[in-house]
Amino acid sequence: MSSVPPPGPQAAAPPGLDPERLRGHLDGVLPGLVAGPLSARLIEGGRSNLTYDVTDGRSRWVVRRPPLGHVLATAHDMKREFRVISGLHPTAVPVPAPVLLCEDDSVLGAPFYVMEFVEGTPYRTAEELAPLGPERTRAAVFGLVDTLVELHAVDPVAAGLGDFGRPEGFLDRQLRRWGKQLDASRNRELPGIDALHAALGEALPASPAATVVHGDYRLDNVLIGGPDDTTRAILDWEMSTLGDPLTDLGLLVMYGTKLDLPASPVSTTASAAGHPTTDEIVARYAQASGRDVSAVHWYTAFAWFKLAVILEGIHYRYTLGQTVGAGFDRIGELVPVFIQHGLTTLTTPRKG
Repeated sequence: MSSVPPPGPQAAAPPGLDPERLRGHLDGVLPGLVAGPLSARLIEGGRSNLTYDVTDGRSRWVVRRPPLGHVLATAHDMKREFRVISGLHPTAVPVPAPVLLCEDDSVLGAPFYVMEFVEGTPYRTAEELAPLGPERTRAAVFGLVDTLVELHAVDPVAAGLGDFGRPEGFLDRQLRRWGKQLDASRNRELPGIDALHAALGEALPASPAATVVHGDYRLDNVLIGGPDDTTRAILDWEMSTLGDPLTDLGLLVMYGTKLDLPASPVSTTASAAGHPTTDEIVARYAQASGRDVSAVHWYTAFAWFKLAVILEGIHYRYTLGQTVGAGFDRIGELVPVFIQHGLTTLTTPRKG
């Protein structure tokens, strides 16, 4: 979904998507949508659900489906992703237009959905941001924060998402959920992760009013484009629900922290010239949203914990030979780094 040429007409079918079967299904459900044979390519960069760029030579779409192997319970729900972008599309929140949801596993081997292709760039590293220069980089990241405020301002009931989650007891339930996700992928010792999990549970903050939360909000899960480097579309809604909006802010702060891990397959853009500091990100969000952010250190520590669990799940799939793409061989060594960041962050509340 970035500014790259579409897949060529003779491109080999990527794992997990059969273009002929996909076209047959689209022709049956939405006659006239597809003008010719489909070709597809896997969009690299994702570590969870698989995303494909699909074209008939005239139009382009994006297809999302679960990973090919080990799937943690509730983690890859295509119906939920499709529902949330359908609900948000009429609002001011930028999301791709939904096209079709298919829950029939016989088509591609798993449920999937189709949405419009949006031009834009998902910036994954400081090096990718460098050509923008300091001023444009700063504006793009502040725009990311402003878009998050817009998301959290949506009335879930008005968007048809009033029953999209259970806000009561959200943080406690999240901690239990991610503890179970960790247990589902345990195949080695991870010093400190159980201590971090327990410490988070002992210091639960009081949540503000519930909103739609993205669950994985960061610069490389949005598309930036246009003359003003605006947020053109928010992607990857697999973890979205109704809950505590500060969980999104904590994750954004985590990804705004310099990791200093050269050649890491998991990186942040924080070292890019002009990138706002974490204090500036928090202040921008607080001013625009009017929310109390004094407990953001807890939410940031929770983000470190959640990412450690996610990375461990990916590492587990890698050990089983069930990953697609490059960079998975180094995921496992990052997990202890995220655990340590979580422990440090939780015991160092923000000042001011």
